[in-house]
Amino acid sequence: MENNRGKRSDSVTKRFLRKLLVLLIWVGLWFFAAVIVNKEVVLPTPAAVAAKLFSLACTGEFYTAISFSVLRIFAGLLAGALLGLLFGVLCASFAPADEFISPALSVVRATPVASFIILALVLMDKAYIPILISLLMVLPVIFGNIKTGILKTDAKLLEMARFFRVEKWTVITKIYAPQVAPYFFSGLKTCLGLAWKAGVAAEVLCYTKRSIGLNLQNSKTYLLTDELFAWTVTIIVISMLIEALVSHIISKYEGKRG
Repeated sequence: MENNRGKRSDSVTKRFLRKLLVLLIWVGLWFFAAVIVNKEVVLPTPAAVAAKLFSLACTGEFYTAISFSVLRIFAGLLAGALLGLLFGVLCASFAPADEFISPALSVVRATPVASFIILALVLMDKAYIPILISLLMVLPVIFGNIKTGILKTDAKLLEMARFFRVEKWTVITKIYAPQVAPYFFSGLKTCLGLAWKAGVAAEVLCYTKRSIGLNLQNSKTYLLTDELFAWTVTIIVISMLIEALVSHIISKYEGKRG
């Protein structure tokens, strides 16, 4: 047991060191590019961006913007996931519903994010647009995965359940749920990045108050390139942390399920 734990620990350490090395290489390339360009307004150095990020992190507005952006985007993510789950179950169960809903969601999937944002600016309060955009990015993906998962559920298990007259709730929880869960989790992982990027883009175009997007827009307007990079780094780090957290939760769930 101790040997296995030691091997796992060494493996984790090696992966961490490899990732750290790759990061340092990219930061080094960034530094040399900044030195060659030699114009802070075009490409600031990593040190300048780090200093600006530190100064931003010392202000309350920094955390306020992050908190509101995360809340908006997660609200859209949750709403989109629930609607996708509902529509996926409905369309997998009833062909007429599938014929009516699937084409509409195909249109949503194919339509550029910018088109939705511009249209939403005409129709609704801009404070709620990031929520709507995040929802629209998540909905088609979760819908497609849930529908596929239900349709690919093991037919032999369902036939056996019908033969032994197993209760519907038991069929749902013991047959459908375990087999659909991997499809749902896969879609959720995909949607995290989509919802986050689309939500921030909506904040940029809508000038949403107390948001990361508004700070990005202001940095661009006033040519504060180091601040623009600092906010971009913040977006990337938050996205990675959220994805890592959700992946950890999913792994724990899958581990308990065996």
